[in-house]
Amino acid sequence: MARAWQHPFLSVFRHFKVDEWKRSAKEGDVATVMDKTLKCTVYRVRGSVSASNYIQLPRTGTQSLGLTGRYLYVLFRPLPPRHFVIHLDVFTEDSQVIRVSFSSLFKEFKSTATWLQFPFICEAGTPRKDAAGVPPTGARWTCLQLDLHDLLLVYLNRRYGHLKSIRLCASLLVRNLYTSDLCFDPAVTAPEARRAKLPVTPMPREMAFPVPKGQSWHDRYVHIRFPSDSSKGVSTLGQKNGSLPEAGLSALCSTGSAALSSTAAFLGHVPRLLPHSAPFNKPTQSCRVPSAPRPLPEISMSCERLEVSSVGGPSGRGQEPSAWAEATDKCVNSTNVHVSAHELAVVPVAPEDVAPHEPPCREQSGQQAALGKNRFQQRSFLPDPILRLKGVIGFGGHSTRWALWTKDGAAVVYPCHAVIVMLHVDTRQQRFFLGHTDKVSALALDGSNSLLASAQARAPSMLRLWDFQTGACLSLFRSPVHVVCSLSFSDSGALLCGTGKDRHGRTVVVAWDTAQVGRGGEAVLLTKVHTDADIQAFKVAFFDETRMASCGRGGVRLWRLRRGGLRSCAVDLGEHHALEFTDLAFGQDLDSCTLYVCGRSGHILEIDHQHMAVRRARRLLPTQTPSGPLPKRQTFSSGPGIAISSLSVSQVTCAVGSEDGYLRLWPLDFSSVLLEAEHEGPISSVCVSPDGLRVLSTTSSGHLGFLDVPSREYSVLMRSHTALVLALATKCRQEHLATVSQDHTVRVWDLVTLQQLYDFTSPKEAPRAVAFHPTQPTFFCGFSGGAVCSFSLEATEVLVEHRCHRGAVTGLATSPDGSFLFSSCSRGSLAQYDCAATQCRVLRVAANVVCQDAHMSPNALVVSGDSRLLAFVGPSKYTVTIMDTASLDELLRVDISALDGTSSRLDSAVAVCFGPAPPGHLLVSTSSNTVVVLDTTSGRMVRELSGVHPTACPSLALSRDGRFLLTAADRAIKVWDYLMQANLGCQVYIGHSEPVQAVAFSPNQQQLLSVGDAIFLWDILAPNERLPPGSVRGSPGAPPACEAGPGMRQLEDTVSGADGLPRWQVPVPSQASPPRLGPCAGLPEGGDGAFSVSDDEGPSEESHGPKGLRQASGSALLVKEADRVVDAACGAAGDSWGLSMPPHPCGQPSAQSPRRARAQPAAHPDSCEPFMSQGKASSLAKSVSSPPASSERLHLKAVVGYSGNGRANVVWRPDTGFFAYTCGRLVVVEDLHSGAQQHWLGHPEEISTLALSHDAQVLASASGHSSTASCGQIRLWEVPGGSCRQLISHRDPTVRALAFSPDDRLLITLGYDGDCTLALWSMSTYELLSSTRLPEPVHGVAFNPWHAGELACVGQGAITLWLLQQRGADVSLQVHRERIPEEVRAGKLTSLCYGAMPLLYCGSDTGQVCVWDTRACRCFLAWEADNSEIGVLLCSGVRLVSGSDSGRLRLWAVEAMLELRRKGSGARSSSVFMERELTLDGAIVSAVFHDSMDMGVAGSVAGTLWYINWAEGTSTHLISGHRSKVNEVAFSPSESHCATCSDDGSVRVWSLASMELVIQFQVLNQSCLCLAWSPPSCGRPEQQQVAAGYSDGTLRVFSISRTAMELKMRPHLAALTAIAFSADGQTILSGDKDGLVAVSRLCTGMTLRVLSDQRGAPISTIQSTSKEDGDFGVEGTDLWLAASGDQRVSIWASDWPQGHCELMDWLSFPAPALMEAPGCPVPSLAAFCPWDGALLVCAGLGVHREVIFYSLRHKQVVEKIPLPFFAVSLSLSPGARLMAIGFAECVLRLVDCTSGAVQDFAGHNDSVRLCRFTPAGRLLFTAAHREILVWEVTGC
Repeated sequence: MARAWQHPFLSVFRHFKVDEWKRSAKEGDVATVMDKTLKCTVYRVRGSVSASNYIQLPRTGTQSLGLTGRYLYVLFRPLPPRHFVIHLDVFTEDSQVIRVSFSSLFKEFKSTATWLQFPFICEAGTPRKDAAGVPPTGARWTCLQLDLHDLLLVYLNRRYGHLKSIRLCASLLVRNLYTSDLCFDPAVTAPEARRAKLPVTPMPREMAFPVPKGQSWHDRYVHIRFPSDSSKGVSTLGQKNGSLPEAGLSALCSTGSAALSSTAAFLGHVPRLLPHSAPFNKPTQSCRVPSAPRPLPEISMSCERLEVSSVGGPSGRGQEPSAWAEATDKCVNSTNVHVSAHELAVVPVAPEDVAPHEPPCREQSGQQAALGKNRFQQRSFLPDPILRLKGVIGFGGHSTRWALWTKDGAAVVYPCHAVIVMLHVDTRQQRFFLGHTDKVSALALDGSNSLLASAQARAPSMLRLWDFQTGACLSLFRSPVHVVCSLSFSDSGALLCGTGKDRHGRTVVVAWDTAQVGRGGEAVLLTKVHTDADIQAFKVAFFDETRMASCGRGGVRLWRLRRGGLRSCAVDLGEHHALEFTDLAFGQDLDSCTLYVCGRSGHILEIDHQHMAVRRARRLLPTQTPSGPLPKRQTFSSGPGIAISSLSVSQVTCAVGSEDGYLRLWPLDFSSVLLEAEHEGPISSVCVSPDGLRVLSTTSSGHLGFLDVPSREYSVLMRSHTALVLALATKCRQEHLATVSQDHTVRVWDLVTLQQLYDFTSPKEAPRAVAFHPTQPTFFCGFSGGAVCSFSLEATEVLVEHRCHRGAVTGLATSPDGSFLFSSCSRGSLAQYDCAATQCRVLRVAANVVCQDAHMSPNALVVSGDSRLLAFVGPSKYTVTIMDTASLDELLRVDISALDGTSSRLDSAVAVCFGPAPPGHLLVSTSSNTVVVLDTTSGRMVRELSGVHPTACPSLALSRDGRFLLTAADRAIKVWDYLMQANLGCQVYIGHSEPVQAVAFSPNQQQLLSVGDAIFLWDILAPNERLPPGSVRGSPGAPPACEAGPGMRQLEDTVSGADGLPRWQVPVPSQASPPRLGPCAGLPEGGDGAFSVSDDEGPSEESHGPKGLRQASGSALLVKEADRVVDAACGAAGDSWGLSMPPHPCGQPSAQSPRRARAQPAAHPDSCEPFMSQGKASSLAKSVSSPPASSERLHLKAVVGYSGNGRANVVWRPDTGFFAYTCGRLVVVEDLHSGAQQHWLGHPEEISTLALSHDAQVLASASGHSSTASCGQIRLWEVPGGSCRQLISHRDPTVRALAFSPDDRLLITLGYDGDCTLALWSMSTYELLSSTRLPEPVHGVAFNPWHAGELACVGQGAITLWLLQQRGADVSLQVHRERIPEEVRAGKLTSLCYGAMPLLYCGSDTGQVCVWDTRACRCFLAWEADNSEIGVLLCSGVRLVSGSDSGRLRLWAVEAMLELRRKGSGARSSSVFMERELTLDGAIVSAVFHDSMDMGVAGSVAGTLWYINWAEGTSTHLISGHRSKVNEVAFSPSESHCATCSDDGSVRVWSLASMELVIQFQVLNQSCLCLAWSPPSCGRPEQQQVAAGYSDGTLRVFSISRTAMELKMRPHLAALTAIAFSADGQTILSGDKDGLVAVSRLCTGMTLRVLSDQRGAPISTIQSTSKEDGDFGVEGTDLWLAASGDQRVSIWASDWPQGHCELMDWLSFPAPALMEAPGCPVPSLAAFCPWDGALLVCAGLGVHREVIFYSLRHKQVVEKIPLPFFAVSLSLSPGARLMAIGFAECVLRLVDCTSGAVQDFAGHNDSVRLCRFTPAGRLLFTAAHREILVWEVTGC
């Protein structure tokens, strides 16, 4: 209601009473004048200086307009010949102030995190020569409509809050400003809209411009909407006239032209800024697309003549400011060249300023426009952003002085060139403050850690104030100082002082008031003072923010802030007045008035700042022992001193850093040195932590570390190159990175910890290139003197040095198989080495082969992935040569300069890069800023990407799967979606302050690396994708066909013609596609409150991936085998099958046993594949004991999971709230409000499908056949009571589909392909009325909702319509079969649904949706709804939902379908358009929606149920289980949470109370096999940890409270199979697949010992418990066991703090007989008995099926309990003497160890491989494959 007063619109001038100038302000020449055009009074703002002549709303900067309207309408006219400026200050939802400026003064678009500058172009009559210009004499009145919501979202990825202030600067006329949430059309009046029934909102009369009778609005005025709506209108315009100028140029003609006067649009985006369609009366002048890059976007003024206005609604996405260039994408084959040009509109994005991008329209060539071809629409490049900065290796840049402690002493803050890093000293996690565009020169942090101030070096220096907790930039302002050298905050953060130099070199001190910055205000300049004193350090006193101190060459000064001014006074230093002082610090004692000052002469002065006198003077002197040069601990006396660069003071100590590399810690009386630490270089700064326990130090050599005072240990936090990094190399089998730099060092880094491993220095020659050996622990380095050296990482020495080059080494590359090394030099020679052995040797040296004057590039020399080909630039810079790696025979030479015959300049090659093989492509970056793709066999050009960067690209890389292309030039990195053939998209990232020298993918392909000023590690956020077997990623193949786009009028008519064939094309929607969730993506942000933490381990390999699932990536072509010929029995198209369906001979259904033959597990089905149960067949023995319902000790409480293996297995009735789905053999009925579940058990096998009657009283469920019967089972459930009303059988082994007739009197069932039977059942008698076996597979069946006697089936190549006729007890069906028209190009129909009578929608395997007239039995329309199989179709009224195997769920508007049916071929398919699109995490297998289609539920093959809200365009998790087999569950000691792990690589933490997902830790490309929760003794509850073991041998420790990974180590080479914490929680025991047990310390991450006693068999169980010291006759308080798969159990006693570990007992048994299921060995199970610590409970040991109790005291078996099967899981309850046992036969047994009673429970769909009691024994968790069942234990 707070914003209701602003609706429907608000007049800003009238509301704020501008004419009174009380709530607004004016400056300069501002006056009111009468405008003859508008015939009203307007405000004129004019003057030569825009900044001095303006109107401002509100009056002061501390006030706010508070206007919340989405649209701002500015009614103005530029005044020639001056420029004008419009400034808007906008508040975001997170209280960030963003300035948005529009001006004809701007030359190009510029953006920062808090400022957007858009150039406004004014044109008329003549071609534009400059990007910005003076308004023409005939400038028109303009309605500038700004969509503030989209503007912030698109360009800065921020949410619009409200409008804060407006400033209108000279020179312009302004009538008024308006805000509104409505999108008005200024050219349409209300009567016109009502008369023409236009779907637009006309401009209110108060806002409208007057239009004389007989004239057009667009002849007199200009309308600009920014960001613009879709280009639908203009595309239509172009198609009608056939001569629309190309996108990217303004169409210009004479001013007096009746067709077009001038153009108003963004340069390069004319279609997007002209949403109005109009016919051209005269042909316009054709315009040629310029080849030179241009800065975009820009605004140009123009007007089009309109006959009918067509205005779309508000756009969800807007224009992007393109940074530099257009790009073309050419696909060339041997016969012709297909060229499709488009403008690449990409934003250079700072890592934190990432916004969703809306690609602009493609350009059309003149030929395309003449032919009437449609423009392409650029595909979305998702996810956006695709990169996230993960880590930065580097420190300093402009200065190494700045490193600060946080208030709690847990983290340090320091600059790394243009990035500010906060590093947690314990976890080494980094957080970034991003936004600076140049190196950071100074930092300051206030006392409460709420504000962080930073300044950048380049003049004029810009300052940023950050919210330190959130990382948001609160304020950005320009400093009056030319270069800021230092910053200092007051303790409260209300005052910020800075010092620096002005442009004349004078010292300046500046003070700002920052008290209001955190509350939405700005920093206010208090004073600026020039001083002649030199200032090296300046600090504000922590006890009084009005007092400061400074020191420098020749003196110390004390400053005072009083009455808004700064005054200073020099301290009388006496004999020390000539010293050069470097740093100062105030004493930390509040009663102290001491100021400590240090100098380059070694002096430390103690100054009483109250009396301004020196108390004491001391000096640091170098002393040496008489016998040697080693320094002793220093004392203060007379003599030559050691230069002190920094000091820091705590309450008891003083830390001093000196240029001799020593950090010394002194007491405040400086009596003796307490601690000292030697560094590798001179110390730049020191800083004592607030608690005084740690001392931070930095060095000029780029080291950052701290000294821990209590432990006297020094830890290095970061090492850094001190000069530009030139090249990099990665180790394929290890996460190692090697870099070379101009600082003459070669360094090797660990990519996991970001720590330096090795450092090699070459004082004489600078390293230029580096390469790792693929298999050996060596790397190679090339130097400027021509040497090539081989370094050993094991011996840390040079193995061999070769000098076969006379010039500097320019390239170095190893073959992936490790056979050869190649090097090139600046003199043109190429050398080949044999590096298979440890000592590599020279094989061949070829002279004058490589280009001598080529660009310096790390991609100068490359080897193909199959190690067969070598490519380089040479012999000249205009050619690229490909050689055989073994023989160096020249295979191919390509002249790059001859590729573009139309160019007048010679093009040269800059860098080369091989693509994945096959198909065998070579990418070449050229000097004309293009990347050409060459075929390595023929040398022909396959593709060309032009305008890739503004300058030549020296480095590029292609991912191993060919999905992403990296290019780098200047300071920008671009990521391209390389699979997009017809329309390449990219994203741009900035962050480097110097040109990027090299980019590369990490060895696991999940990160990318960029080097230049520092080393940046980026996470790739795109999900892992797979292609069908045999397909090759990245192969362009044939030129892609043109995609359908908006306004495809003429092409439609050409395709459709008048032959009555179905039409194809529908407009591509303007709605943006949401980000795609990958197979292992975490929970969506904001979806259900869960967190997701992802590690960097690469893509996940799913063991249950969707079979046949096809995902469309870009425009990659999909080749599908031809479908089989339809059975001859089916007849020709239009013929009847002639099948009759007699009554079934057996009237009553037969009873079924809950058994069936075993079915092999299969992958997830698509819509056409037979359903195969993922579970295991159950074969229960007679000994299984099922308890009575009244005496059951276990009650099923909850089920976690959803069967993505089924089809249509979700039902929902919004009116009654009934919601049910299947999970294995269970029907789960869930209350969506409370989350309470009911479970309907009875099916012996996995349920395949569900159907709910129309009255919502009966639910039908179907499952497959059992071991004793070949028929499937159908159960009919009473919905109100949940009881099974009837059990009937079906002749098919598995039921594909169920459907109730509209009157609920009949039930139709459809079998799968193996025995496809259509059966009709009576719901009153449950008799089988009729059935028939169909001659070919049928994939879907549905009743006609308008006629109970009609139904339809879809299948192979045809649609079948059935008419039900019943005469008494006899039922017959009339069948009519109609083939799919060839024009539909669909092999089979896979889904169907009825629409408005008589429409039937059918989905196909090729993504087509065809519409049938069931009365005429003909298909009259088809369109491409997706590029993969349509498995789900739902229709209600005028809206249609389609779901495909690609995971896309789309909402279509089909309201015009009946009209299209009546018009026949004369209708246009453009009336069908897509309203919304959502992408889920897998193929859509089920969906159900409300009748309005506004909301619904969809299920995916990934086992996830999603709540869909079309109104908001959101998808939210409802049910989400693991994607693969669950391996372990662990519980928190308080039983508030539990954790599960799975083969999908995830560790999920659930709330036990609600079983809702709370946290998810995801590791890609690995399986998590074991899990353990830290015991309560390890620390406070908030420090709980979970340890997880993975298939690659790594062990990760996750913090639950911080939702982060705390530790990663690799104690094993094989997969971890078991893990446990010691009793004190400080030691981790882990076992692997090879039988090794490792003991690791949690605090250090070190592996203490490895036990190999059980080597040879996998460790299946590790359990640890506590005991009394000396119990069982052994020392130690820890008792633990390890069981291995060879039937051996070892029991150990240990005292880990003392390093004691002793084998206490050893059990070994003969191997049991094989289980019934081959390939499934019996696991060895063992556990300590919770109610008797001296007992050991074992199962699976020995030849008998039994559980044994072994006494550790008596060393013998004391009890045996027989079992019906071999146990595969075991758990003992700590609360009661209960034992849970899981069997491979899908049975869970509960044993009461006191009474011996047993109870067996069914319901699992697979082997019960896991069962675990909670610590208190109240709940029991069981897992069968990926489903989790939670049982409540009664009687505890």
